[in-house]
Amino acid sequence: MNNIKAIVTNIQTVDNLSIVTFQAKDTQMKMMSLGLNTPIEIDSKVILGVKASSVLIAKDLSGMISSSNQLPCIVKNVKNGELLSSLNLSFNDTTIQSVITKDSSLKMNLQKGDSVLAIIKASELSILEVK
Repeated sequence: MNNIKAIVTNIQTVDNLSIVTFQAKDTQMKMMSLGLNTPIEIDSKVILGVKASSVLIAKDLSGMISSSNQLPCIVKNVKNGELLSSLNLSFNDTTIQSVITKDSSLKMNLQKGDSVLAIIKASELSILEVK
């Protein structure tokens, strides 16, 4: 599980659906939650979590996509297995791990030092801890 330090900047709730906005240093992130179970408020410091298999990778992306969470990262290393590739990415002094197919890794020619976007759907983000 990846851990990202952030601060709650906005909470919007309609019925049982909440959209929570966070600031992770210079990057805004959003989480969509049905029935927000964690008691939080504006300015709460939190640890966000996301599974490595839920972190998509984009390289040389142009145009717009619907994902709110587009984290600018630098590839620290790439380990290609038989079927999957494991990537360690540097984001705001934090290491984020992503697991993608080996075919995608090779097609994108991912190398150490590459600038990429780690893309996380708002529904894949969770609050692991409130500080």
